[in-house]
Amino acid sequence: MSLSLDATQLDRYSRHIIMDEVGPDGQARLLDASVLVVGAGGLGSPVIQYLAAAGVGHLGIVDDDVVERSNLQRQVVHGDDDVGTPKVESAAAFVRRLNPDVDVDGYETRLTKENVELVADYDVVVDASDNFPTRYLVNDFCRIHDIPVAHGAIYKFEGQATTLVPDGPCYRCLFPEAPEPGTVPDCATTGVLGVLPGTLGCIQATEAVKLALDAGDPLVGRLLFYDAMDMTFETVPYRQNPDCLVCGDDPIDSVADVEYTDACTVSSD
Repeated sequence: MSLSLDATQLDRYSRHIIMDEVGPDGQARLLDASVLVVGAGGLGSPVIQYLAAAGVGHLGIVDDDVVERSNLQRQVVHGDDDVGTPKVESAAAFVRRLNPDVDVDGYETRLTKENVELVADYDVVVDASDNFPTRYLVNDFCRIHDIPVAHGAIYKFEGQATTLVPDGPCYRCLFPEAPEPGTVPDCATTGVLGVLPGTLGCIQATEAVKLALDAGDPLVGRLLFYDAMDMTFETVPYRQNPDCLVCGDDPIDSVADVEYTDACTVSSD
């Protein structure tokens, strides 16, 4: 690796370094890695915390929202003093307090077709967003540009996670189109168990670390379902769809012609 560990780093990451599956070379790989977290809310909070603690050397955080008091029941990267502060600023401040090894960039914006090129600067993306247009945009852009994605989503007491890599099935293979507007309520309408995004976010962070290390068996072609009420996990396999818009037999090569609304479609123009 291009990066050698100093005495402080050998101490900080000692529990990684003594593992045969990581070791000093693996830790150096993490310190060289760059991960973009899309969303600094319920899912993004534990992702940001654990990736920073693990020593991922460059973290990017995308979010256009500010901290509200109602967020604090589940968005644990923020505190009461952060209410009214942009989430990217609050989350970045947490990272800097936790680990000086980590360079963090905050993007106080919503990810759109006009700015999605910023994603290309990162090795791995964690999709911790809370809306379908962003999920499809992240999937499509990352697929076209061969960037792996750790995806997660939550609803009330349930969550799901999967990992999308360049040679595997993508999010559209699971869900070709977004549901009709208004058919899937958000957490402000239905509520969400506060600890639920902690569980799913930790799974996403684990997948991101594995991708950065090129280790283990990620959730590729497998959708993991978690039910907190029954405390059950179920994994369902899925395959690449030959008719998929972005990874099928005739894929698009740009997100420019896709309309990223609640029902994502390709423009006829």
